Amino acid sequence: MFLSGLQTLTLLDFPGKVACTVFTGGCNLRCPFCHNASLVLHPSRVEPIQLQDFFVFLKKRQGILDGVAITGGEPLLQKELDGFLKEIRDLGFAIKLDTNGCYPEALKRVVTAGLVDYVAMDIKNAPEKYPMTVGVPSFDIAPVAESIAFLMEGNVNFEFRTTVVKGIHTPADFEAIGTWIAGNEKYFLQKFVNSGDILGKGVGSFTEEEMEACLARVKPVVPNAALRY
Repeated sequence: MFLSGLQTLTLLDFPGKVACTVFTGGCNLRCPFCHNASLVLHPSRVEPIQLQDFFVFLKKRQGILDGVAITGGEPLLQKELDGFLKEIRDLGFAIKLDTNGCYPEALKRVVTAGLVDYVAMDIKNAPEKYPMTVGVPSFDIAPVAESIAFLMEGNVNFEFRTTVVKGIHTPADFEAIGTWIAGNEKYFLQKFVNSGDILGKGVGSFTEEEMEACLARVKPVVPNAALRY
């Protein structure tokens, strides 16, 4: 299990929970707007957090933190993820998992085993624009669609979210996304913020007015869609 970062306290990453956030290294995508480029391209160059040290930290936070948010990178790439989640669960923490949805079988496995309480899945763009958006020309959308369908069956509490990026998205894309996830109750449009550690060039942020225009295109089919800053 490769842990490449730890945020010891967050009130934002896990809805309704006081949590920490742990980062895993490595990802199958190359989104130009990725804000953790070093974790994606060169995870081996990032000084890892030892598992033993992480669990020492967690044991000291029992009764203080409610949960652990696991992000990346793409956590479902980690072969030891199931055991890692179980060890966190055995300490009494709630678990949130971030994913790009590319590994539906792994997602189903950890959800069915009761190892996660909340899933946040990225919807990168309208289906036809996925290859460009994720930086993989031959990208197969089928696994993402399978993950969407699984989550929408109601097997676990979840949200969909899209980081809205100038140079990548247009307001019309959100009509297509809305059609794709119609019936979902939690969908958030997140404003892109340049972290200084992004993968690509030529990307930027939408204004608040432009974000509202994107939201307006998805609201007719996903009425509870909202902006998240």
